[in-house]
Parts: sequence; structure tokens; C-alpha cells
Amino acid sequence: MTATLIQPPQEKQSPLADHVLLKNISWQTYQLLLEDLAEQPGIRLIYDQGLLEIMTPLDPHEGNKKLLGRLVETLTEELNIEVRSLGSRTCQRQDLNRGFEPDQCYYIQNEPLVWDKEQIDLQQDPPPDLIIEIDITSSSINQLELYKAFRVPEVWRYDGKNITFYQLEGEAYRETNKSPTFPFLSQSDIMHFLELKKTTRENAWIGLFREWVKSQIPTAN
Repeated sequence: MTATLIQPPQEKQSPLADHVLLKNISWQTYQLLLEDLAEQPGIRLIYDQGLLEIMTPLDPHEGNKKLLGRLVETLTEELNIEVRSLGSRTCQRQDLNRGFEPDQCYYIQNEPLVWDKEQIDLQQDPPPDLIIEIDITSSSINQLELYKAFRVPEVWRYDGKNITFYQLEGEAYRETNKSPTFPFLSQSDIMHFLELKKTTRENAWIGLFREWVKSQIPTAN
């Protein structure tokens, strides 16, 4: 079967990422591309049952994912919660004929099951507990549908203006104001600190966030 190039709709073109969509791509071809591009971490592949999107996120995208990642890491440190951070690790399942590379992903609740594994097999091991998706440039593939297929419990999606928390309930994601993993943390809390970052240097900014997290932890009697 011949691969076909699909140009993304015009309104999805953006200087923040380059992307192209191919159809009629086999699982074997997807695997070969993953292998060939393994040493080029700036290129991301999303595969959904024959559709393959190749993306090259640029600086604003990468900067936002790093900032949100630092917030998650600070939360786990201050709450004394173990975490396994896997960044943009490729998540794939041949039985689903799907694969993706999240902007950031974390094992938190299921960290005890994977903390010492060099290789994680998502056909046997649980999916990441939390995924961060930077959606400044919309993918041509519905990534929430991919995450649902993998049974990812929680997704944070940031579009450059707003952040949305999603919690998987049954066969659909439901928007939730509070993070299921960090119940005191709201969408507006994250947006407050993202706005603050515009006028604050990064380490000072993390320091302010760290102090805020400490203030949210109930004092032990």
C-alpha cells in the first residue's frame, strides 16, 4: 500500500512547530522510523492505526513543557512522593496499532511497579499516570483518543493561553478543575504561576512555587 501525504489544514500551520501527516503507514514502517530517528530527539512521531504525524516542535513548545515539568517535579519533592519521570519516552502498543511521544510523562501512583525497570512494556505494564501535552500547534491526530486507548488516568493540556486538566472516567476524559494526583492544585493555580514566570527568572520562580506548595500541605498535629 502506498503512503500518502496529507497536508494539515491551513489554520493549523504555526511557527511554533513543523508537522506533516502521512496515511497508509504500516506498523513496521513506524518501527523503522522510530529506530532511524532515535538519535534525533527533536523529532516526534505520533502513530494512530495507519496515520503517522511527524512533528518538530520549536522553542516556545519546548520551553513550556520544561516549565510544567519542573512544577510537577517540585510538587513530588515537597509532597515526598516518589516519581519516575520519562520525558518524551515513546509509548507504543502493537495490539492497539498506536504509539505516541508525550511532551512529558510521569509514573507517580504506579511508580513502585516501574521504578527499577530499564524497559517498560505497555502491553504488560501500566501506562504513565500523568501526561503533559503542549497543544500550541494542534496535532492532526486526536491525542486524547490515543491516551484513552492506553488508559492514561490524567492529562494536562496547555494551549499557550490556558491549561486544562483531564481525568479518565470510563471511556471518556472529563475536564476537572483540580488535579486527581495533586488534589489541592487547580487549573487557575498553574495559570497563576505560568503568568508569574513572564516576569520572574526561572529558579526564583520555582522557589516561589515551592513555598506555595509548602503552604498547601496541612501542618501535622
